Amino acid sequence: MTLRKLFLYLWSSPTSVLGLFFLHPTLLTGGRASVVDGVLEIHGGLTTFFLKNCTLLPDGASAMTLGHIVLGRDQFSLDRTRSHERIHVRQCETWGPFFLPAYGIASALAFLRGQDPYLDNRFEIEARDASFDEVKRR
Repeated sequence: MTLRKLFLYLWSSPTSVLGLFFLHPTLLTGGRASVVDGVLEIHGGLTTFFLKNCTLLPDGASAMTLGHIVLGRDQFSLDRTRSHERIHVRQCETWGPFFLPAYGIASALAFLRGQDPYLDNRFEIEARDASFDEVKRR
């Protein structure tokens, strides 16, 4: 591991630690975890329940990134959203411990402008655009 990569893991570690709280409960409730390209992906069990029922999205979330941890409802969701969620991993590497507050502020600003706090969040727009561009390049 390069020094730069180590720094990025450390810089984003406060957010990653939040994701790690899902590891044991998810494994104990039948879920799975694996490392893909340096990112821990956790799915199933408690994580599925959380993503379906405990997010602000009407139908829940398919996946969510917390630092170098990506939570997914199931393996299909992780596979389908991987390029989008990797943009969020890079955003976490850039913003470090300020990512979650910045994300929340971006949602609040969109809401105050009369826009959708999720769809019009600048971090989501960047992830959608970048993952869409990646799919077009394939």
